[in-house]
Amino acid sequence: MSETYKATEDFVTFYIAGQLFGVPVLTVQDILNAQQITPIPLAPVEIAGSLNLRGRIVTAIDVRKRLGLPDREEEHSMSIVVEHENDLYSLMVDSVGEVLAVDSSSFERNPPTLDQRFRDYSVGIYRLDGTLLVVLDVNRFLDYGKRIEVA
Repeated sequence: MSETYKATEDFVTFYIAGQLFGVPVLTVQDILNAQQITPIPLAPVEIAGSLNLRGRIVTAIDVRKRLGLPDREEEHSMSIVVEHENDLYSLMVDSVGEVLAVDSSSFERNPPTLDQRFRDYSVGIYRLDGTLLVVLDVNRFLDYGKRIEVA
């Protein structure tokens, strides 16, 4: 049998404005509590700055601002560190949930009723008991950085 069948997909879950999101476990490098972030002059508004993670410079992105949502009410945030095109990015989220294994067969494409801001960066959803897990497409979410060049 040449195809490998995987019954479940594993996601690191997090919340933004009460919505449950997930990123594939294999894309996650680290999970951080609030960090000291150095602002980057002239950066787009959703780029909070940079931080040092064990000697590597990591770009911190405020997921709320990237999605066009209001600022979080409390200052505390957590971060999920992911790698994209050999660079590390810290996705600042409201809170980190758990590692969740979901049945692959329950995956659905984005429904038309899903908020457009979420649809733009999602590959699809899983309907869980009483909640919706939006799967974040990390590559699409972080792609804009290559198109924005400051002269």
